Amino acid sequence: MYPELMVMPMREELTRLGIKETRTAEDVDKAIKQPGTTMVVVNSICGCAAGKMRPAVRAALQNAARPDQTITVFAGQDREATDTVRSYFTGYPPSSPSIGILQDGELVYMMQRSDIETSDPQTIALKLAQAFNQFCTKSTV
Repeated sequence: MYPELMVMPMREELTRLGIKETRTAEDVDKAIKQPGTTMVVVNSICGCAAGKMRPAVRAALQNAARPDQTITVFAGQDREATDTVRSYFTGYPPSSPSIGILQDGELVYMMQRSDIETSDPQTIALKLAQAFNQFCTKSTV
């Protein structure tokens, strides 16, 4: 685990976007059990999270269709919350960073580290926006 002071700016990069930080298993379960779509961002200290995933999430959230709610956990820091999130990502091995979209608690879209590290932020944002258009009904228009 890294010192919290070192991780804080990486957490804030997502929470400034309105993404709710979930730091306990209870926080995660409560959020995911809400009706509608939930985007879950598994944040990480790695370079592909900083240079690709977080900028892509910021861009994708400009899309007209968006998830009903967005939450984040920080891998390697909030272990219990991260383990709980990963229990909802059935069929996928642990991966950080990663992004999942759940609809009424069921996983409908998954973007793993391998998808993130082999793409640029614009491509990641486009793929997320396409997933929002397919699975999310909330509109900012």
